[in-house]
Amino acid sequence: MEVECAIIGGGPAGLNAALVLGRARRSVLLFDDHTPRNAVTRHTHGFMTRDGARPEELRELARQDIARYPSVYPVDRRVEAVAPAEGGGFLLRDRAGSAYYARKLLLATGLKETLPNIPEVEVYYGKSLFNCPYCDGWELRDQPLVVIAEGANAFSLTRLAYQWSRDLLVCTNGSTRSLSGAELRTLWNKGVAVTQHRIEALAGENGQLRAVRFENGAESSRVGGFVSPYWRQASPFGEQLGCAMNHQGGIQTDGLGRTSVHGVYAAGDSSIIAPAQTAIAAGEGSRAAIGMNSDLIREDFA
Repeated sequence: MEVECAIIGGGPAGLNAALVLGRARRSVLLFDDHTPRNAVTRHTHGFMTRDGARPEELRELARQDIARYPSVYPVDRRVEAVAPAEGGGFLLRDRAGSAYYARKLLLATGLKETLPNIPEVEVYYGKSLFNCPYCDGWELRDQPLVVIAEGANAFSLTRLAYQWSRDLLVCTNGSTRSLSGAELRTLWNKGVAVTQHRIEALAGENGQLRAVRFENGAESSRVGGFVSPYWRQASPFGEQLGCAMNHQGGIQTDGLGRTSVHGVYAAGDSSIIAPAQTAIAAGEGSRAAIGMNSDLIREDFA
């Protein structure tokens, strides 16, 4: 099958890009293997008219919108390979072995996350432990919270979480380099507790945190909090195609989603990394779609 645009990724960025391109009368393949990063998330927040909606509900509503545009073809399969085609454009192959050609390619594959090595942390993740205060801080406001961050972002995440709760315990989980002396003094002056002891266990029921236990035998009552995962690109395609990366590990783009490789665009978490919000990803998808359509128009008028 030959189309003008192929989109890999059916999250907010990919879905909104497909919508904009469909309305621009472009032929579009939208590849979605239905393995979203936010599968553990129960509610999406900060998206006007849909605050508190389930992520799967948003995706279903977006699919319904896209279905009105006959030039958009959803493909519910995983893309296994992408390569430049002779003479321009790109060849794609899905898991079933089917081949496709597209003049332009949008990478909206997002990120994969690895949580800190803490026993059963995944039981609480998405229920009472979250990674984004903007997304879930309101529900945790004014409660005793834990901030788990092993890396250099420990101070920035804590400073952000402080906006929603003053009762914070920062855990570096054994790392002694996560916070500088100046940062530690600032947190102490703000009344924020800090421990560098390694976490032995998280206690609670049905994903609702009750306490954090440490290897030194101490325990702190906490009802939820924030954890900083390690991020990586969910797909190797950007790197394989030779796209330049930014300092955060995202695919570098210009104001219309163009990467350093002609004909390749990126949007959503794949490029911006943070803040990782639904509304921002959807907006990035729209911008990349406009970039793709503009470039196709320019080429066809040459």
